[in-house]
Amino acid sequence: MSKTRRWAALMVLSASLLVLMMDMTILNIALPEMAAELRPTATQQLWIVDVYSLVLAGLLVPWAGVADRWGRKRMLLLGYTIFALASLLVLFANSAELVIAIRVFLGIGGAMIMPNTLSLIRVIFVDTRERATALAVWAAVAGLGGAVGPLVGGALLEAFSWHAAFLINVPLMVVAIGAVIYLLPESRVAQAGPLDLPAAVASMIGMVALVWGIKTFGEYSSLLVSQAWLAIGVAALSLGWFTRRCLTREHPLLDLGLFRSRPLSAGVIAALGSTVSMSAALLLLAQWLQLVDGATPIEAGLKLLPVAVMATLTSLAAPRLAERFSPRAVLASALIIAGVGMGLIALGGSELSYPLVATSLALVGTGSGALAIASAFIMMGSPEEKAGNAGAIEESSYEVGAVLGVASLGSVAALVYRGSLQASDSFAALQSIDASAAEAAQESFGAAMDVATTLGLSSLASDASQAFVASLQGAGVAGGLLMAVVGTVVFLMVPRGTTLDGQVHH
Repeated sequence: MSKTRRWAALMVLSASLLVLMMDMTILNIALPEMAAELRPTATQQLWIVDVYSLVLAGLLVPWAGVADRWGRKRMLLLGYTIFALASLLVLFANSAELVIAIRVFLGIGGAMIMPNTLSLIRVIFVDTRERATALAVWAAVAGLGGAVGPLVGGALLEAFSWHAAFLINVPLMVVAIGAVIYLLPESRVAQAGPLDLPAAVASMIGMVALVWGIKTFGEYSSLLVSQAWLAIGVAALSLGWFTRRCLTREHPLLDLGLFRSRPLSAGVIAALGSTVSMSAALLLLAQWLQLVDGATPIEAGLKLLPVAVMATLTSLAAPRLAERFSPRAVLASALIIAGVGMGLIALGGSELSYPLVATSLALVGTGSGALAIASAFIMMGSPEEKAGNAGAIEESSYEVGAVLGVASLGSVAALVYRGSLQASDSFAALQSIDASAAEAAQESFGAAMDVATTLGLSSLASDASQAFVASLQGAGVAGGLLMAVVGTVVFLMVPRGTTLDGQVHH
């Protein structure tokens, strides 16, 4: 395969990843208008948001196993087709139930696409240095997608209806299908053995139950939720049986022996831990920009750009920095820098300013960009025939990390917000006026601002804003400390002398 064709293939794979990352964040912008038109119940709205990640998490490992045997290019093309058709169905979506169904199909298509973009990069780029650069580009695009989504979503909503947030996927996927047919070679594992269907079902049940259980804990901001514990129990049993089966079969669905590679395991810890740390903090910062700083959705997207710009620059610079110093030192240092950035917002006091937030975002972006090295550790720490397994492991780390971060650090933020608001004089006054309004105000910052506007309580708006800033800072400090711990663990875990190709040179 010529050099020009290799890099053109990378552009196609990265562009399809960009569409998926955008799709995750565009919905956040489109949701208010969609909710106003379709009038979903609170439970339906939750499912519209959550079902995509549930389906995606459940199918990453099974689809990677199918792709290894059936063909990664075929699986990618099928994923593109399902994603395009599901997006097109939004033209007929006149109820919340249909939108939920569309999100299910998007999750099915997304799970076919995401791990195969990684495994095909692993197969196409045989030169170690080229592969490191290709993975850096992939990581840069992944970081860029999260920031571009709100910008594109905001622009689409200003010009069209919420349907456009889905329909934009259709032409992009059609172009991707044509490019993949022309550019990419087929890739499959010659001696993969028969697909282990019981293991695939156990993996799917276990991952869906795990993600749903964690989300449920986060929604209630409490560990005293019986249905969440039941889901975690189902996940433990299913994934425990899945693990045992994979360890005892000649051709396992997921080769857990890959975790014997310390660089690969360190890469997974870096991906999981950093996503846990960053996800809730970035979500809260986006809310702060719109609800406290007064930014429109497009302005909020622009103000979040420092994290994407620095992530992109760091991703592209990471392989060269790793060659000059060492991969483990660059990755660990960047993660700790991101931790410092997250903790930095605590220095702003109750009057948080955007310049401080922008500095924090830039430092966080520096850390997330270095996850290109974590990707290299994961993908290069596995043989080519296990590229699908490695891709599924990495994507699962990001999915579970994002859910765990929003649930855990989101709960920390909720507790800080509630405690701070309840201690204010305005909240005590509101309780004496309207107990139900007070109950709503302490549940979320958005509800508190609605109550303050409706009842004309400027002091409540001020106190709620201060409580929200305190919650953001609490989540930032907790996430920053976790990031520092992850950076330290990664540095100690990766053997001295480890290069980007996963080899150890003494």
